[in-house]
Formats: sequence, structure tokens, C-alpha cells
Amino acid sequence: MRAIIQRVSEARVTIAGRVAGEIASGLVILLGIAAEDTSADGEWLAQKIAKLRIFPDDAGQMNRSVHEIAGGVLVISQFTLFASTRKGTRPSFNEAGRPEIARPLYEHFLAQMEDAMGRPVARGEFGAEMQVALVNDGPVTIAIDSRTRE
Repeated sequence: MRAIIQRVSEARVTIAGRVAGEIASGLVILLGIAAEDTSADGEWLAQKIAKLRIFPDDAGQMNRSVHEIAGGVLVISQFTLFASTRKGTRPSFNEAGRPEIARPLYEHFLAQMEDAMGRPVARGEFGAEMQVALVNDGPVTIAIDSRTRE
């Protein structure tokens, strides 16, 4: 799994003109699922993100996690994180998990994230055409890949 994590002061996802999920201060997680990913990838990733210390403490240092600040989390499925542009100019998405594999892993990740946070997380809709609006705070944007465990 690949995740792009953005620290935000606010964010929302809209589907067909309806706000499907929104948060104030917290994290937007763009989540890509590869064909070979497993539930263990989602479990590791949810724990890593919940504990990631990228929010400022009283001294302004990045020492607090989204869990510690009781921040919101908005998760958006995004197969395009597995785009390959090696050949030509049209991306290939062959590495991305097919919906029958990716959807259950996305749902499992959501459950793991909620468990790690101890509260519900906002979300988009798997496979839907979505508009994501956010205010990146910092800006802080971090990429994490469960294959490399970094």
C-alpha cells in the first residue's frame, strides 16, 4: 500500500455535489492498494500513520501525532498512486489492485485506522469520481509505502 499523507487545517471530499466526508485539523490520507497487498499492509500502515509525529508541540516542534491532538482523518482511495510512466506519456495502472482485491483491503484499512484512532474516520467512496478540497498545513506532505516499511 502507498499512502500520501497531508497535514491539513481542513479538508472535505465531495461526490456528485454531496459532501461525503470532512474534517477540521488532521490528516488527509490518499491510499493506493497494489495487487499483491494484504491486510497486514493495512494494519502496519494504519498504526504507522496514527503514531506519525507531524503536528507541532508547544515549542513548535513536530512531536505530536494526529491521535495525540485528537485530529480528524479523511481517507480517500486512489489507485493512481500506482501509476507507471515508464513507457510513453499515458500512465499504466497495472500494479494497482483490481477492485475485487482493493475494495476489501480499503475497508480493512478504514477499520484499522478507526481502531488506531479510537474513533470514526471520514472517507471518500471507493471507485467514485471525487473532488477533494484541502488546506495543506505547513505544508507537510509525506509518502509511505508498506513494501519498504519507511
